[in-house]
Amino acid sequence: MRLNRHCIIGLTLGAVGLALTACVPGAGARHVDPGQGTGPPTLLAYDSCDAAVSSLKAAARIAMSQYRSTVVPEARPGAVRGASGPARLAPAAAPREAAPAAAPRDVTSAAEYSGTNVHEPGVDEPDIVKTDGRRIITVTDNVLRVVDVTSRRLTGELSMPGNLGGPSELLLRRDRALVMFPSAPVPGRMGLADQQPYSSELVLVDLSGRSPRLAGTLTVDGSVIDARQVGAEARVVVRSTPTVDAEDPTAIDRATISAWLPHFTLSVDGRTRSGTVDCRQISRPLKYSGLTMLTVYSLDLDASTLTAGEPVTVVADGDVVYGSGNSLYVAADDRWMAVGWGRQPAQTAPGTHTQIYKFDVSKPGRPVFEASGEVPGWLINQYAMSEFDGKLRVVTTSARTVSLGPSPAASESALYVLHQRGEVLAEVGRLERLGKGERVYSVRFVGPTGYVVTFRQTDPLYVVDLRDPANPAAVGELKLTGYSAYLHPAGDGRLIGVGQEASARGRVLGIQVSLFDVRDPSKPDLLARYQLNGGRSESEVDAHAFLFWPKTGLVLIPVTPSVNGALALTIDGAGIHQLGRVRPGLQIRRSLVIGDTLWTLTERGLGANHVTTLAGEDWIPFSTAA
Repeated sequence: MRLNRHCIIGLTLGAVGLALTACVPGAGARHVDPGQGTGPPTLLAYDSCDAAVSSLKAAARIAMSQYRSTVVPEARPGAVRGASGPARLAPAAAPREAAPAAAPRDVTSAAEYSGTNVHEPGVDEPDIVKTDGRRIITVTDNVLRVVDVTSRRLTGELSMPGNLGGPSELLLRRDRALVMFPSAPVPGRMGLADQQPYSSELVLVDLSGRSPRLAGTLTVDGSVIDARQVGAEARVVVRSTPTVDAEDPTAIDRATISAWLPHFTLSVDGRTRSGTVDCRQISRPLKYSGLTMLTVYSLDLDASTLTAGEPVTVVADGDVVYGSGNSLYVAADDRWMAVGWGRQPAQTAPGTHTQIYKFDVSKPGRPVFEASGEVPGWLINQYAMSEFDGKLRVVTTSARTVSLGPSPAASESALYVLHQRGEVLAEVGRLERLGKGERVYSVRFVGPTGYVVTFRQTDPLYVVDLRDPANPAAVGELKLTGYSAYLHPAGDGRLIGVGQEASARGRVLGIQVSLFDVRDPSKPDLLARYQLNGGRSESEVDAHAFLFWPKTGLVLIPVTPSVNGALALTIDGAGIHQLGRVRPGLQIRRSLVIGDTLWTLTERGLGANHVTTLAGEDWIPFSTAA
C-alpha cells in the first residue's frame, strides 16, 4: 500500500505503555478534507472488516518498525506494563480529580446528604463509596457491603465473582450498583510491542432484596480508564491493545481482524455469550497506530438486565475523561515521545500535543462521535477541560526542553477555546504565557471564569476572563508560596485550595488549605490559610477524597502519614478554623454527610461522628471475608 506523502510517524509512549503514532490512509475509508482546526479533523469509518484489517495491519507494521528502531534493548520485556495495563500512572502531582455536586435524589424520604465530589453537577463519577441517603455501599477487599444509615448496621455483603482483587469503584442508580474492577492480564495472550493484553470486569449488583445479588457480569478487553453516569446511563471508557505475538515477525501478516476487535463476554443468570465490537462501529483519525483501541460501552442501569453495552471504538489512545452531561470527551497526549522505552517519564516534553475526541451522549444507547481536535501540550487531569456555552476550554502545559528528572523543563502553560465546526474542534481563542518556567498544578472553571495554578517556587493563581471566548484574558494574579493541587468553589466569590505549602526555594513543607477571595477577578486575595507541617492528603491526588459541606462550612480531608485520620476545618466569611481530628490512627479514604452525621470510610469499617461537634457516635466494622 502506498502511503500518503504527508504521513507522520511518531513515537508516542502513553503514560505507562507504548503507543506508536502512524498515519495510514485506511483502505476503503471515507475521506474527509481536513478543514481548519487545531488537530485531527475527523474520524473516518471503515467500509468493511477487510478494509479495517488492511488499514490496521499497515499502521501496525509501520509502528512496530519504528518501535524496534527506538526501543531500549535492556528495558524491553517486563520493563513496564503495556498501554492497556492498569497502572497507567499520572504525572507527579497531576492527580485525577473530581469536584462537588449534589447527588441525584432517587429516594424522597432520604435525609439531606452529600454525594460523590464530581466535576459537573448531574454527571456522576465512579468512586469507592456511594450513598442514596438511606444506605451506604462500598467495595473493599473484593466484597460489596451495604450499611443501613438508620440502624447503623451492616445489612448485606456479597463476594465479587472471580479473583479480581485490587481497588474497585462503583456507580449507583436506585437499586443497581455497577462495580468496575481493575484490569488483569489475560493468560496465554501476547500483544504487539511487548504489550500484555488485559481484561476488565463490569459487575452489576441488584440491591432490591434483603441481600445484594449478582445480576450480571460484562468482561471486556482492555483497562477501564474512567466512566461517567447521567441518570440511568453509564458510559464506560476502556483502552485495549491487539493480541498479536510481538516476538513473531510474521504475526501481523497472519493476523485476522479478530486480533484487533475488542472482545466481550456477557454472563447473566447462568447464560453466557461472547462477541466483538462490530467493524462498522470502529473509526480512526488521520494519524493513528494499530496498537491502541479506545472503546465506549453504554449501560442502562434501569434496564431489566445487563447488556453488552452497544460498544463503539476509535483507533486511538485515551488518558483523561471529562463529561459535561450531553457530551463525553476523551483526551490523550504524546508526552512520552521524547524518552526511550522503559525510562522514567518526562514531566514535560517538547512538541507534545493532546488529541481530544468528543462524543454525543445526549440520548440513551450508543454514543455518536461528533468531533476531534488537537492542542499543544498536555493536560493535568479532567479539570483542565470544561464545556461552557457550547465551547470547550482546555488548559495545557508545554515545554521547550525535555525533563527526565524532578526539575521541570523550560515550560509554560496556555488556555485554548475550541468550538465545534462540523467534525472539527476548531480553535477560536487562546491565552499563552501562563506561568513561564512552571507547570500547571490545578485548574478550575466556574462559568465564564477560569482559575489556573502554576508552580515551581511560588504559586501564581491566575484568574482568566472568558466572557469573550475569542479573546480570553488573564485579568488577575496572586503570588504565594506553595501551591494548590485542587481548587473547589465555595460560593460567595470564594475558592478553596488544597495542596502543599513550600519554602521560598520551592521545597514542600506540608499540607495547606487556602481560602481565596475572587469576587474581584482583577484582585484575587488570600483570606486565610491553614498549614499542617509534614503531611499529605489524598485530596491532592484524588478530589473524591475532598468533602465540603456548605450547610456548616465543613471541610474534611484525609491526612497521612504522620497523623492518619481526617482533618476537619470550618470556613466562614473570612477565615479557616480547625474543628478537630476524626479517627486518628486510621487511614481514612472518603467521607460523607447524611443528615447530622459525618461518615468516614476506612479499609476496616465505617465510622459515624456528629457533623458539627465531631463526637463519636458509632463504628461499623467490616468482616475480613463475606
